[in-house]
Parts: sequence; structure tokens; C-alpha cells
Amino acid sequence: MKKTMMNEAKLQPPVLVLGATGYVGARLVPELLRRGLRVRAGVRFPAKIARRPFADHPGFTTVQADVLDLASLLRAARGCCAAYYLVHSMRSRPGDFAAADRRAAENAVFAFEQAGLSRVIYLGGLGEAGDDLSRHLRSRREVGEILARGKTPLTWLRAAMILGSGSASFEILRYLADRMPVMIAPRWVKSACQPIAVSNVVDYLAGCLGNPATAGLALDIGGPDVFSYAELFQLYAEVAGLPKRRIITMPFFSPALSAYWISLITPVPAGLARPLVEGLRNTVICRDNRIRELVPVRLLSCREAITLALDNIRRCQVDSCWHGAGLARVPEWASCGDAEYAGGGVRECNYQIVLDAPLETVWFAVEAIGGEGGWYFGDVLWAVRGMVDKILGGAGHGRGRRHPEELHLGEALGLWRVAAIEPPERLLLAAEMRLPGQALLEFVLEAAEGGTRLRLSAQFAPRGLAGLAYWYAMAPFHAPLFRGMLRGLARRLGARILSGPEPFAWEAGACDATETPPE
Repeated sequence: MKKTMMNEAKLQPPVLVLGATGYVGARLVPELLRRGLRVRAGVRFPAKIARRPFADHPGFTTVQADVLDLASLLRAARGCCAAYYLVHSMRSRPGDFAAADRRAAENAVFAFEQAGLSRVIYLGGLGEAGDDLSRHLRSRREVGEILARGKTPLTWLRAAMILGSGSASFEILRYLADRMPVMIAPRWVKSACQPIAVSNVVDYLAGCLGNPATAGLALDIGGPDVFSYAELFQLYAEVAGLPKRRIITMPFFSPALSAYWISLITPVPAGLARPLVEGLRNTVICRDNRIRELVPVRLLSCREAITLALDNIRRCQVDSCWHGAGLARVPEWASCGDAEYAGGGVRECNYQIVLDAPLETVWFAVEAIGGEGGWYFGDVLWAVRGMVDKILGGAGHGRGRRHPEELHLGEALGLWRVAAIEPPERLLLAAEMRLPGQALLEFVLEAAEGGTRLRLSAQFAPRGLAGLAYWYAMAPFHAPLFRGMLRGLARRLGARILSGPEPFAWEAGACDATETPPE
């Protein structure tokens, strides 16, 4: 029976999913595959999806596609039968994200028409049109209107707050409720919303594709409950076994101040928190419930959705996460032989150790760094640096990991993001903290006599005098920190140290201005 289903699927043209590495897209793809559909993931960086559990599925393929690059979008859509449009910007700078979303939607309309697609399904946001609608929700609405003007029949689903492990909205709810027994909150906590479980969002997205009656419709999707955000905080506290939270509302909280406050208390940075906060002031409840008859699904209550999300977090089964979006680009100066950089040469600090352990075992500890075992040394220092970054408006150290053992390209890892991963030989992290320059942290493994050689390299391209001053101010901490990390990793594995930790210089093509600290 399974073989017959797969043979039938091979005869069908694929469904294009734009935004397959995003929070919802990464959950939709396996559901479509489970339903026997062929899926083509249109992503800017195909390597990001290569280690996903569904990447080896016979019905799954990837194609490089950037919604701002019309040529790539035309190639991606060619030969597909339908498309999901799950792309939008969360940047908060005035004007730029709306213009980018508008251009992307216009490109998509043209590409879908040229490919002759029969359907396009778009996930947007709830919110009534009007002057009070937030810039973020207004842009999401405009994207839907542009897609609807195209010749390809559109199904436009509009959702409010999505409850699920790893969603930015849920993380804000969770961390605020966990950490703040008494909350001083803006008036938006009294706004009404109709949250929906992420599993139900996926159910509706997949169900609409199989129901032609949904073509050409704009449909509100929401769960069975309507709450104020204050009531949601109390419900979360009850489900999590916390005492009832005391919430004091204040009239003078601006969106900027609210976003900054959220960024200090939660792992969500101010740049992402602000468009979310601006949307919270709007009443977002379903005015149209036709979807419940067109695509019948069992809707999870808010209590069930929160319970399921917390269970998934405890069991480390978070399929996708808000901070997994995007990719840290490897700067040109990171390549050996290309060390010159505006503002000064690249600085490096390199240490190595040889362990009495096989390569795969050492890689396991490298890939698990930043999880429950911490950074193997100096966790207090990492936490302090993260708090400084939070105060400066950066991402901070609290984003943690999606999974305790697995890393994917582009995932966030505390103050860093995975810029390259080549198991079991190399892990490259790019700094996302506020810095006067660019920083990389690289782990390189190779077989050595009697075990494995592990090299840890910190690279920094300073920007002007401030960058140089920062590097030399931090230099005294490098030797004890990196030596401690390597020794701590050895202790984690229970491996005997054969040599090191000791400084080293790259043998070939090493960058100019490399600084190897003294023994």
C-alpha cells in the first residue's frame, strides 16, 4: 500500500513551499509528505535544510529560491502544481520591511502565473483594516491583497497568536510568566486575541490544498478560545504549576519601551519583539468561521496547546524555532589568504588539544556545546556578556538551543549562529552580539595519533579603532577561557588529554595579523 502511494506521488507535480525553513514551514513540509504529496522547498540556502529529518524523503527536493530574486523564483515554481507562500519579514525599521514584502509578493504573483500554478495558499495575520492596525499586520494584509490580485487562485488564511513550542509569541508568554511573578505591563495586555495551536495551523494549511472549495477565499483561523493576553499569562501560570501572576497595567508603555523590556526578560531580541508588540495592541479574533466547515479539524484549546508546547520543550522535541530563521553569512576574510579587512587585519586566538577519544565521540561534545552542559567553562562570563548584549539591544545569551544534541545550519546558539557545519570535522559559529567588528568561533577536528586533535579558533575583524580597542581589552580573557573550554570538553567526555591545550598557528594560508598568545 505504501509503495503504491509513493508511485502515485511520483506521477504528481510537486507542491512548492516558500519559507520551508521558517517556523511554520518546517512543520508543514513533513505533514505534506506524510499525506503522500511531493514537496519542493524553495529556500535561499538549501544547505540549511539538508540535515532535517525529512531531507532524505523520496518525495522531497530543494531548490534555491529568493523571493526578492525573480529569476530564482521562476525556476523554483516551474513544474509545480501549487504553492505555499509562508514568507514575510519581521524587521522593525520603518518602511524597509514593508517595501521588501511588497516586492516579494509581486515577484511571487508573476512567477506563479508564468508557472501556471492552480493554487497558492498564504498564511497572513488577523487584524481589521484601519489606521490603528500595526505596521507589521498592515504589511501582512498588503501581501495578501497583492497575491489575491494575481490570476492564480489564492487561499488566504489569517491567524492571530500561534501557540507552540519554539514560536516567538509563545516564548514571550513563557519567559515573562516564568520570570515575572509581578508584571508591570502596557495596556495591550487587555487586548482580546484568539490563539491557535501550531498543529492546527498546519492542519488547516494542508487541508486547504486538498479542498478546492477554499480557493479564492480569505479565511480566519483560530482556536476555540478568546482571551486577553493577561488571561493567557494566568492560564500559562496555571498549566506550568506557577502561582497566579500579578499584572499591573501602565498607560505610558510605548511599543519601543515594551519591546526593550521584553528583550531584557526573554530571549526574543528587541528587533523582533517590536513588530510583535505593535500587533498586540490590535484586537485579533475570528470574524469568519467558515474554515471550520470547509476543513474540519479538532481544535486544541489554549490549555491543551500550552500543555503540549511545554511537554515538547521538556522532551526536547521542538521541531522548529523562531530563532532558526536566517543564516549567518561567512565573511570573505574568513577564508585563508584573504585576511585584509577595512579597519585592520583579522585577529586570531588559536588553541588545540589532543584527546584520547575517537573523532565521532569528540564531535558529539562539540555539537552539544551551549546546551545543558553549557560552554564547558566560563558559563558565568558567557552569561554576563549576554546580559551586556541585551542591554545594548542585542540578541543576548538566552536563546539556548532547539535540540540538546543536534545542530542545523543557520540555528541560533546563544550569542552565536551556526554559519557552517560539516560533521564530524567542523563547526563554525558567527557572533550575533553587538560588536565593533565581526567575530567567528571555529572548531576543527582531525584524527591524530592515539585519538583526535581539536582546534578552537577565535577570529575577529575589527571595525576601526573601537574594534581594535575591544580586541585588546578582551585579549587577557582569551587564554584562560579557551583553555578552560577545551579542558571542560575533555571532562565532559571523560577523555584523557594526550597533549595541550596549547596555542597553535595555522600551517598554510594563515591570515595576516594572526595573534597567537604566549604560553
